[in-house]
Amino acid sequence: MFDEEDLAAIREAKAEWDAETLGPTLDRFGERRERFDTDTGGQTVDRIYTPADISDLDYGEDLGFPGEEPYTRGVYSTMHRGRLWTMRQYAGMGTASETNDRFQYLIDQGSSGLSMAFDLPTQMGYDSGAAMAAGEVGKAGVAIDTLADFETVFEGIPLDEVSTSMTINAPAVVLLAMYIAMGDKQGVDRAQLRGTIQNDIMKEYIARNLFIYPPEPSMRLITDTFAFAADEVPNFNTISISGYHIREAGSTAAQEIGFTLANGIEYVEAAIEAGQDVDEFAPQLSFFFNAHNNIFEEVAKFRAARRLWATIMDERFGAENPKSKQLKFHTQTGGSTLTAQQIENNVVRVGYQALAAVLGGTQSLHTNGKDEALSLPTEKSVRTALRTQQILAHESGAADTIDPLAGSYYVESLTDEVEADAREIIDTVDERGGMLRAVDTGYVQQRIQDVAYERQQEIEAGERIIVGVNEFEVDDDPEMDIETVDEADEARQVDRLEDVKADRDEAAVEAALEAVAAAAAGDDNVLPPTIEAVKAYATVQEICDVFREEFGEYQPGV
Repeated sequence: MFDEEDLAAIREAKAEWDAETLGPTLDRFGERRERFDTDTGGQTVDRIYTPADISDLDYGEDLGFPGEEPYTRGVYSTMHRGRLWTMRQYAGMGTASETNDRFQYLIDQGSSGLSMAFDLPTQMGYDSGAAMAAGEVGKAGVAIDTLADFETVFEGIPLDEVSTSMTINAPAVVLLAMYIAMGDKQGVDRAQLRGTIQNDIMKEYIARNLFIYPPEPSMRLITDTFAFAADEVPNFNTISISGYHIREAGSTAAQEIGFTLANGIEYVEAAIEAGQDVDEFAPQLSFFFNAHNNIFEEVAKFRAARRLWATIMDERFGAENPKSKQLKFHTQTGGSTLTAQQIENNVVRVGYQALAAVLGGTQSLHTNGKDEALSLPTEKSVRTALRTQQILAHESGAADTIDPLAGSYYVESLTDEVEADAREIIDTVDERGGMLRAVDTGYVQQRIQDVAYERQQEIEAGERIIVGVNEFEVDDDPEMDIETVDEADEARQVDRLEDVKADRDEAAVEAALEAVAAAAAGDDNVLPPTIEAVKAYATVQEICDVFREEFGEYQPGV
C-alpha cells in the first residue's frame, strides 16, 4: 500500500525526530509513565504510529469495502447511513406486567428493539414455586413460568413490528418456543419474527456457570435450534455467541474475540456433524461483544473480529454464501466497568463505550444505566442510557460515514495486533482439542482469571486509575433512587403459576411432555413438540425436567 522508498524516508525521518525533537523533551520532562498499554494490557501502545507500522497492509485483502470480504469495514454496504443500529435496552422487571410496562415505556421513548432479562430461576430451568427459586424470583429479571407470563409481557406489542433479544441459554429452546407460540397466537407469520436468543452454552461453562445439561446434549439442543429456525423462523438469530461475559470475567480484548470465535467454531462443527449445511444455518449466527473504555482498542477489536470470522468461515468451513461469512454483532457497554462510587461518572463511561461500538460498526446496542452497579436500572437512568444512543445517532456525526477510523496508522496497526493475538488463541485451542476440551480442562477459565487477577493488583497498587475508586475520590456520594423488587411479588407469581396449572388441560400437558421426551430420547428435532408443550401451558421447569431426566445435569470436574 506504501512505496518502499517513501517508507524508508519515513523511518529515517522518525529516527531523526526521535533524536532531535523527542529526545530533549524526554530528557527534560519525561512522560506520565514508563509504559502505556491498551485497557486490558493486551497490547503495548507506542508513542507514535506512522505508515511504517502498517507497511504490510494490503487495502484489497485486509480492508476492502463495506459489505464485501473481508468485512473489516462493515458487513453492510451502507452501514449506519442506511439504517441505524437497533437501539435495545436490556429490561426485565420482577413480574411480567412490570416488564410489559417497561417495554411499552422504552418503545414510547424511541427504543427500536426489546431486550429481555430473565430471573435466575428461569435461567436455570426452575419454576417460581420451586424450592431452588426461593428468594430469587424476579430479582435479576422477569420471572417466566408459562406461556401465560409471555402473553402478559407482550400484551399490546405486535411481534411482527419489533425485534426481541432474549438473554437465555440452557433453557433457550423453551423460551424460543414460547416466543414462536406467542407469534402464532398473534397471527404473525413465523418468517416475520425477528430477534435473537443467546443460546450460548459454551460461555456458561467458561464464565457464568448458569448451565443445566452436560456439553454434548446441550450442543444437540443448539443444533436442533439451528435446523428448526433455518426452515421456520429464518429471520431470527438462533444464537448470540457471547464474548461479553468472557470480557466481564476479566479477559483481554484479544481473548474476548479469540475465545468467542473458538466457541463459534465449536457450534459450526457440531451443526455440520449433525448433518446440516453450513450455508443453511450460518447466516443466522450472531455475536455479542462488550464495549469497554479504551475507544481505539474496542474499535480495533470489532474490526479484527469481522475479518477473522470471514477468514474462518471461508478457509475452515468452505462457506460460499456471503451471509455465512458476515459477523453481525450486538454490543453492550461494560457492566464490570461501572462503579458504585460516584455513579454519575458511569454516564460518561457508557457514552464513550457506546461511541466505540458505533465507530466499530455494531448492529445493535444496549447502553447500561448508570445505577446498574447497584441494582436494576430505574426508569430515569434507562431513559438517560437510551438518550445516549439517540444523541450518538442524531447529533454526534459518528454514524454519518462508514468505518471513520480506517486508515489511522494506530487503529490499523492495533487491528492487526488484536487479530494476530486472537488467531494465536484459536490455534492454541485447536491444539488442545477444541473449545469443549479446553473448557473442560479449565484452560480457558485459568487464562481469563490470570488476567483478571493482574488487573485487580494494578488497581489496588494504584498503577491503574479508576476515577472515583482509587483516585479523585469524594467523602460521600449523594443518596440515589434505586430500583427495588417488591418481596410480595414472589408470592403473587407463585399464586399465578398455580392458577395457570389449575386451569390447563392436564391430559394435554402430559401428552405434550411425553412427545418432548420421545424427541429428546431419539433423533427428532425437539422444537416442534416443545412448542406444542408451551401452548398447552406446560411450565419451564416441567419441560426442562424432561431434558434433565434424559440428559442428566452437568457436574464440573466430575
